[in-house]
Amino acid sequence: MTQTAEMPTDITPEDRLRADFYNFLGVLLAAPPTPAVLEQMAGLTGDDSELGQAVQGMSRVARVTKPAAAEREFNALFIGLGRGELLPYASYYLTGFLNEKPLAKLRGDMAARGITRAPNVYEPEDNIASLMEMMGGMIVGRFGTPVPLNDQKTFWSRHIGPWAGHFYSDLEAAENSVLYASVGAAGRCFMQIERDGFRMVKD
Repeated sequence: MTQTAEMPTDITPEDRLRADFYNFLGVLLAAPPTPAVLEQMAGLTGDDSELGQAVQGMSRVARVTKPAAAEREFNALFIGLGRGELLPYASYYLTGFLNEKPLAKLRGDMAARGITRAPNVYEPEDNIASLMEMMGGMIVGRFGTPVPLNDQKTFWSRHIGPWAGHFYSDLEAAENSVLYASVGAAGRCFMQIERDGFRMVKD
């Protein structure tokens, strides 16, 4: 996605952590992890919460995963011969087909918010990596001013909530998932935390 504004500094620590986690998931799901990203994963720590335990799981697996193995796993999951084991798109999860109405709705919401696809990105905008990046950017104001919680809730409920938890569960259980099984577990937990948090936000 295209960055359109300087990010403000008056973001709460909690929201910055939320944005950082969305962005990190986006990085992991956009391309095979580089050695630097694997090192970052290996250095993660977590508390005793379900998400904290999942983050610790990511760290443990990353410590013993070589970049070449991570690339093979990513390709088997998301690229494959013709297609990967998973199709990480909202349209597919919600309709069974690619490039359907959920993508059109997302493009309308992106246009209204001034979010544009970067020129070097060719994936449909409703892929999970882009949606994670969009949420992270909206929280901290990367596409303008920080988006209020009720508006975050609206976007999340339209484009992420109905399917992302299912995707992360599928990623966790996928035949080719090893490193990405831990990513799936962390993503699933994070989506549930976001769902619970947004339930307390008035529309």
